[in-house]
Amino acid sequence: MGLQSTKPSRVKQTNILMLGLDFAGKSTLLCKFRYKDGFLTLPTIGFNVDMIGTREGFTLTFWDVGGQEKMRQFWSNFLEDADGLLYVVDSSDKRRLEESRREFELILKTESMRNIPVVVLANKQDLPGALNAEEVTRRFKMKKYCSDRNWYVQPCCAITGEGLAEALQRVTTFAKQYSRSKETFTILKEI
Repeated sequence: MGLQSTKPSRVKQTNILMLGLDFAGKSTLLCKFRYKDGFLTLPTIGFNVDMIGTREGFTLTFWDVGGQEKMRQFWSNFLEDADGLLYVVDSSDKRRLEESRREFELILKTESMRNIPVVVLANKQDLPGALNAEEVTRRFKMKKYCSDRNWYVQPCCAITGEGLAEALQRVTTFAKQYSRSKETFTILKEI
């Protein structure tokens, strides 16, 4: 058997999990990624799934899961096949920041999320008093919790679309790298 057949195929599709507390702006962000126009969204009860193609012929499947307290117990059902995590934070809501950080920490400590790359979207930058990327990085203890993975904090605004192209580029790059390494590992195990 030649080495040719053990070469990993180019990854064409990845699963991106979108999590965050209710009212953080997940569904609005997803609509903005997809349509570039603002939509009025309702709180997600359950989950939304959307596929977004990139210019390089790569498809990202976004799983936008409701963030209400009663929904969070089901988050673990979605963690299994993720190639990347987009965690959305309402950076203007200081009252719920600690709750959001606790949920984020719980996700990262889950065995199936080990090494999964993370992009934190510091959303609602248009609102007064919103924490910037550095403050979110510090408050969410990113360097501590994400030392085993690729991570990035992207300031953004779902309403204006500011920061979204960068976030999409970052999550695409991270997810591609992660799924390729996963695929290579699987092939090595089979040899």
